[in-house]
Amino acid sequence: MKESKKPKQYTRRDMLKMSVLTGVGVAVSTSSIGVLANMANGLGNSREKASSNPVDDSIISFNGKNQAGIVTPQQTYAYVAAFDLLTDQKDKVIDLFKKWTVLSQSMTQGEVSKDNNNDWLPPKDTGEAKDLTPSKLTLTFGFGPSFFSKNGEDRFGLADKKPKHLKDIPAMPRDDLQEPFIGGDVSVQVCADDQQVAFHAVRNLIKSAVGVAEVKWMQSGFISAPDEKTPRNLFGFKDGTANVSSNDSESHNRIIWANNSEPTWMQGGTYMAFRKIQMFLEVWDRSSLKDQEDTFGRKKDSGAPYGKVKEHDKVSLMQMPPTSHTALAKGTRQEIYRRAYSYTDGVDPKTGNINAGLMFISYQKNPDTQFIPMLKVLSQQDKLNEYTKHIGSAMFACARGIRKGEYIAQSLLE
Repeated sequence: MKESKKPKQYTRRDMLKMSVLTGVGVAVSTSSIGVLANMANGLGNSREKASSNPVDDSIISFNGKNQAGIVTPQQTYAYVAAFDLLTDQKDKVIDLFKKWTVLSQSMTQGEVSKDNNNDWLPPKDTGEAKDLTPSKLTLTFGFGPSFFSKNGEDRFGLADKKPKHLKDIPAMPRDDLQEPFIGGDVSVQVCADDQQVAFHAVRNLIKSAVGVAEVKWMQSGFISAPDEKTPRNLFGFKDGTANVSSNDSESHNRIIWANNSEPTWMQGGTYMAFRKIQMFLEVWDRSSLKDQEDTFGRKKDSGAPYGKVKEHDKVSLMQMPPTSHTALAKGTRQEIYRRAYSYTDGVDPKTGNINAGLMFISYQKNPDTQFIPMLKVLSQQDKLNEYTKHIGSAMFACARGIRKGEYIAQSLLE
């Protein structure tokens, strides 16, 4: 893990959590979400400000037109978790999302729960993020196909609000999908520049969901890109060169954000595709540089496409090996917005090899025309298949942003 320049340290504010204000088991009303949001902005005496500065660049607001963590410049660490709901009662789901909203708003502001002064009760907050800055924490929520219907039944009376393109990613010829990394009712992508801050966030979501939702799977990841350069994957090649700028709102509307062809709650949202891809590092490391570059269709050092000099030079398909990863992806003429992270999960006990790979994440407004066709071509012809195996797969619909005073996906559930 690399060392980074230590930022100015701020005292973490005590988080004003729903259960503190309302008591255990009492639901928070929609209007009280707004009250809590106002209090989190500095009213009351239950916490200290983390910074006396009017702008804290370690804070990314949880509220906005679109959910944070999608076009937000990538933070260093990520967790993606999928939950299965343990209830078919919509009111319990609503209560959970209200809890998660209060938690998310508080944690992204750098707040942790004030204790209840009762040594015989569990602490309200797990505590490992106390005294740490918010570290650009973001939480991005999504809904899988099974959230809307399961075993042919409309679970929460929401089937008519299901997004147009939400369905499981179809099986690909080379897939070797392994439980539990398949599907899920609800997803959350948690990203931060401090791994402990990110883990604290996902851990407290899990803690607050007991009895209503349980974790189906969770994957951690990391990435590093100094001086705003394109990050590299564990094969040593740049990953995400084709992405549009995180500030290019016109391209975001074209590629990412759902429009008025979708249900109202989904307009300004997007679809998140997840694939867990195992990389055979030992095989790759014994391959020649030429074989590696032929596999990607790019130069390893510069990231330049074959026949060009610079990373972002226009790709010429005629100058690339036809089965190279870049040639095939570009040949589909489709655009997606990548937000991938590398992962390492120790050593495979069966082979003794490193268990590592890519936590592939992409966002797109129409996976049926953007993502699925590209995946089909790559799964059949990509030279990269010699060195990788897809072992996890899921698709989630991410609602539009959460406005102040709202809870997560309120316009879907009400």
